[in-house]
Amino acid sequence: MTKSKGENTAPSPAISKQMRSFMPYAIFTTFVFMILSAYLLPFGYMVITALKSKGVSASPSAPLWPAIESTFTYEGKEYDLYKVPDENGVTHNWAMFKKGREESLFLDPENPDAGPVTWVGKWRTLDRVWKFYINWGNFVRVWTELRMPLLLWNTVVIATLGTIGTTVSCTIVAYGFSRFRFPGKDAIFTVLIGTIILPGFVTLIPTYTIFYRMGWVGTWLPLIVPHFFANAFNVFLLRQFFMTIPHALDEAAMIDGANPLQILVKVVLPQSLPVIVAVAVGHFLWSWNNYFDPLIYLLSERDLHPIALGIQSYNSLYGTEPHLIQASSLLGLLLPVALFFFAQRYFIQGIVFTGVEK
Repeated sequence: MTKSKGENTAPSPAISKQMRSFMPYAIFTTFVFMILSAYLLPFGYMVITALKSKGVSASPSAPLWPAIESTFTYEGKEYDLYKVPDENGVTHNWAMFKKGREESLFLDPENPDAGPVTWVGKWRTLDRVWKFYINWGNFVRVWTELRMPLLLWNTVVIATLGTIGTTVSCTIVAYGFSRFRFPGKDAIFTVLIGTIILPGFVTLIPTYTIFYRMGWVGTWLPLIVPHFFANAFNVFLLRQFFMTIPHALDEAAMIDGANPLQILVKVVLPQSLPVIVAVAVGHFLWSWNNYFDPLIYLLSERDLHPIALGIQSYNSLYGTEPHLIQASSLLGLLLPVALFFFAQRYFIQGIVFTGVEK
């Protein structure tokens, strides 16, 4: 039976209920997508700019995507293509054959045998014709001029050794604060946590003086050795996680004859893998991006520069060529991003599982 013209065609109550329940999810998804887009916008600009050719970013008529100015080859010569309007208002992609002040000659690429066409007007007001083009040569040039293999090696060595020192030292200190009782434990821990709010510039000159008298200035030692003596933030993070592990597991291991070191290695650490990976990855990324400390201790030693200092020096030389600057930054970003995605599953484990459940 067909519905009459005046019959009510409103949706059924079931459909309306589904739409009302779907709306909050749609609004939340849209909001998250907008925030994520705004967050990733600088990264997208970096990638697009790194793929552009020289001078494209400075041209007002250039598109946002990687492109190159189109040309037309005629009798062995290349001529630039322009968007030229005719007397009827139709725009053509013609090649500039001869420039003039008030009149210029153009070639029609679709019919070059017809010869030059006279166009009345100022050619400087015309827009160029662009075509999509990815310039992979930017990365090749940056890789060579920046001595990227040397910078990557220096950075990996500094970051890896510092990460090992931080992870091991902070784990031992946090284990001691979470499992042992000794006089002044709370006071010592309070002083340790208080160092988090201590500004770095307060200890800069005394620290530099000590390293200078030890003969460490101009070497990697000031960037590596201090991390073998723990730091307050990572100790606090590890201690809080260790305290969630039941002491009954320690007591069971002690009954089986395990000493404190064996308990740490065989009981505590296997259950603390997510937080240990978080500490290791966090320090590695911090060390990878660390610019100030290498600037203080390695400024005169160019062969020992890490990637942060090398890229900054390279940017000061090519400040007028944004495509090279963004290409160098993108090359320096690849390894940390890959490491983050590799360790992401351990972060998820730390959220889903806790203590005995692991």
